[in-house]
Amino acid sequence: MKVGVPKETAAGETRVALVPEIVRKLTAKEFEVTVESGAGEGSMLSDALYEDAGATIGDDVWTSDVVVKVAAPSDDEIAKLGKDTVLIGFLGPLSAPKTTQALADAGATAFAMEAIPRISRAQSMDALSSQSNVAGYKSVLVATNHLGRFLPMMMTAAGTVPPAKVLVLGAGVAGLQAIATARRLGAQVTGYDVRAAVAEQVRSLGAQFLELEAGKGAEGEGGYARELTDEEKQAQQRELADKIATFDVVITTALVPGRPAPRLVSAESVKKMKPGSVIVDLAAETGGNCELTEPGKTVVKHDVTIMSPLNLPASMAEHSSSLYSRNVQSLLELLLGEDGEINLDFDDEIVAGACITRDGEIVHAGAKKTVEAAAGSASDGAAAEPAATTEPATGAPPAQQDMPPAPASEPEPEPEPAAAPAPAPAERADED
Repeated sequence: MKVGVPKETAAGETRVALVPEIVRKLTAKEFEVTVESGAGEGSMLSDALYEDAGATIGDDVWTSDVVVKVAAPSDDEIAKLGKDTVLIGFLGPLSAPKTTQALADAGATAFAMEAIPRISRAQSMDALSSQSNVAGYKSVLVATNHLGRFLPMMMTAAGTVPPAKVLVLGAGVAGLQAIATARRLGAQVTGYDVRAAVAEQVRSLGAQFLELEAGKGAEGEGGYARELTDEEKQAQQRELADKIATFDVVITTALVPGRPAPRLVSAESVKKMKPGSVIVDLAAETGGNCELTEPGKTVVKHDVTIMSPLNLPASMAEHSSSLYSRNVQSLLELLLGEDGEINLDFDDEIVAGACITRDGEIVHAGAKKTVEAAAGSASDGAAAEPAATTEPATGAPPAQQDMPPAPASEPEPEPEPAAAPAPAPAERADED
């Protein structure tokens, strides 16, 4: 099987789909890997390292049997895909209808890493979790850099400084990692999630769990949180407003797949926070959990610093790329047939679930619904204003989204802290 690794061209994307360590393992298993020159530069990986690992450096990567990327391809890149080429990457099936339609029109067989089924057998391919771990970790460092206070308790000759209080809203993978990282740095940490099942996981990391009545037990399908009703949202914000005011740092990670991010931190809540407090909104790509969030920007409102970084995993390209490469490796090995050629077995739950386009058709139900909805909106807009044809920006690849941890068993998904540090039970290891 021939695998092509192009250089990422999306703005701010520093990751690479395969690192030399994984290339070496793949070339030992009947894979031929071609890497575009400079593909690893953003992750500090030279062409020479890839050549030493057994890869060929060349520009003809788009006609390989499989092209592996991080960010979704541009229109120009889609046009380069070979007729029978398989594409793997973060393709935004629920957020980028234009890309999905373009891939279908090109006749590409495309696999979205976001669409990997959340089952035990697919844990090693769960790129959303691996990248969310990075985002959760980095979010605490970002907050610390902007907070004018110590995180840990400090006992000095001048007196004792109490620890900073950190609240993490959303206890999926990124949230649990943020909790664990803040605890390592000595903060007094509290976690919150509408899914009652994750309370034990939050407490296992040494944090307190914030109990609210609004939206309690709002589990959805696959271990995700369901969208709250309007009444539940209003009650939740009222309960959270007074609680948020007591914290020095608030990190928000709450997401509902295919929907705008739930609004958890109102403008009124921000007004009540102490001057100098910090909010880090990891849900900015889908609108943000804070009412005052400005995606991709750092702003100060009511003496509170509000940061909404996009694509945090790209700021730690070395480890982000390494983890993502392992996810891709596992998927590639699943697609490898006994004869060393590509074998797309659509009777396999993982293969069928992750595929979004095939034979010119959109085969992923969620992606198809998103494309149809966008087409309907475009038609309505065209009737009112014929010139309005530009698709709304979708932001960076959704790698940093805080997804619920992978299920412990296939029939009844239950959250568990993926790759979270001890003492979290059932810790997942990102091993080969």
